[in-house]
Amino acid sequence: MPLSLKISTVGDPVLRQVGRELTADEIRSPSIQQLIELMRNTVRNAPGVGLAAPQVGQSLQIAVIEDRAEYQKVIPQEELARRGRRPVPFHVVINPRIRLLPGPEATFFEGCLSLPDFTALVPRATRVEVDCLDHNGEPVHIKAEGWYARILQHEIDHLNGIMYTDRMLGRSFSTMENHARFWKDKPLEEAIAEAENP
Repeated sequence: MPLSLKISTVGDPVLRQVGRELTADEIRSPSIQQLIELMRNTVRNAPGVGLAAPQVGQSLQIAVIEDRAEYQKVIPQEELARRGRRPVPFHVVINPRIRLLPGPEATFFEGCLSLPDFTALVPRATRVEVDCLDHNGEPVHIKAEGWYARILQHEIDHLNGIMYTDRMLGRSFSTMENHARFWKDKPLEEAIAEAENP
């Protein structure tokens, strides 16, 4: 297994800091290139679909994203379609500026590598645009929708000291064990209604 970094977990102050932006020269430096490679190893080994530098103890505006087809094989096609989830190749997002586009929100259960074994319903925009730098320090414009838009919002939140628990429907917050027992088989609309109403 490739070398991984230790993942910072909830309560670590680094997860509540706004990450520092990087210059193009910094991005191309051996130290940042090595960090990106280690972050890729870490997110794949976890496994996860995204990882932000604060999650590995580095208060920097860097996130890596990859939603591999193999992760989606265990999810029914109907559910993948509902989430708008399709494979996303590995890429790096640095110094991002995100814009939530007009349209409906969607609410789904999210997890986080920094909050292992928990999940909650989180409302998110379904369409976003992101301007950022790539792993070479070159400008990139991203248009995303569905699950990819959710991943971008989740990871960019991390770069700004925000965790999904700050945005969740609090009454849905549960361990993965209790999610499997009490939430997983409920129709999504019923779960959302239960989480929204005291």
